[in-house]
Amino acid sequence: MTKRMAIMLLLVGALLGAIFGFQAFKARMVKKFMASQGTPVQTVSTITASEQAWQPQIEAVGSLTARQGTDIAPEVSGIVSRIHFKSGEEVRAGTLLLELNAVSDIAQLHALEAAAELAKSTYARDLQQYQDRAVSQATLDTDRATVKGTSAQVAQQQALVDKKLIRAPFAGRLGIRAVDLGQYLNAGTKIVTLQALDPIFVDFYLPQKSIGRIKVGQSVGARADAFPGQTFAGEISAIDPKVDPSTRNVHVRAAIHNPRHLLLPGMFAIADIQAGPPSRQITLPQTAISYNPYGNLVYVVEENGKAPDGRPRLVARQKFVTTGATRGDQVAIAKGIKAGDVVVTSGQIKLRNGSPVVINNAIEPANDAAPKPTDE
Repeated sequence: MTKRMAIMLLLVGALLGAIFGFQAFKARMVKKFMASQGTPVQTVSTITASEQAWQPQIEAVGSLTARQGTDIAPEVSGIVSRIHFKSGEEVRAGTLLLELNAVSDIAQLHALEAAAELAKSTYARDLQQYQDRAVSQATLDTDRATVKGTSAQVAQQQALVDKKLIRAPFAGRLGIRAVDLGQYLNAGTKIVTLQALDPIFVDFYLPQKSIGRIKVGQSVGARADAFPGQTFAGEISAIDPKVDPSTRNVHVRAAIHNPRHLLLPGMFAIADIQAGPPSRQITLPQTAISYNPYGNLVYVVEENGKAPDGRPRLVARQKFVTTGATRGDQVAIAKGIKAGDVVVTSGQIKLRNGSPVVINNAIEPANDAAPKPTDE
């Protein structure tokens, strides 16, 4: 048994040795084949890093609000007798917009005016008689009270008549008419909306960490998707003195110049606040950055000897970078590369550290600080 087991163990050892020897031989052959093939050269596009003027900005999304805006409505009820405006019309403050039927109110006003005139005449006559000691002081006091009472009634009735004349409380643009001639209106029924559009306000919120970078009078540019490529200038007009304790945000309002009345209340807008003086920053297209949980990196193209044809052999090297603010297609680089470095802008997905590359800049990624969308 011992001799037989020894022979079996020798056979098993020989078999295992053959297997492992074949695997090692196979690995050497594969490695030799890969080495003979060489690392493939990857085609990339590049850009030379350079310093550019950089205006620090704070960007926020806000909503447009009219400088003054209201829905015009009557204080008293009545039937519409005349309409003096057209939908969408520009009006001045005090412009008569609509009249309610006030025939009975005017008649009552005339009756009260007549009573007031009679009270004044009676008072004047009794005053003369009082001076002649023909009437008592009590009679004169009663006449004086009657004059004041009738005058007050006239003023009250005149105010009621005036309320039947609906006027614009401020200058602005009217909306679409919501009433018709002959319609009975209850008090508070909307007649038309009136909006003052120049300047127009944009309200937005900023985190509390940005409070130290803004102040009243600071320049603001507003953009709306309804008008691509246009920026409307303005300035910060007010900063809320209280931070919302639930969000830790502060409410900011900017007045935007809107002379052509293109911006309308209710639209959303993007506010760009110029926060601080311009500086010089190294910038790259955002496509050049490979964002990773362990750090952001770029590929820098460097020379590494000579190719067989005598030209410089180019390879890509990984470099970790610290990114800053972004604007449009660009990102500021705070640390990691210097001006003059040749940085890969597209094709990074095929690269690894030390990969040989060839540069082809026939098609370059977008690198615009203020890109303008186009309709295609």
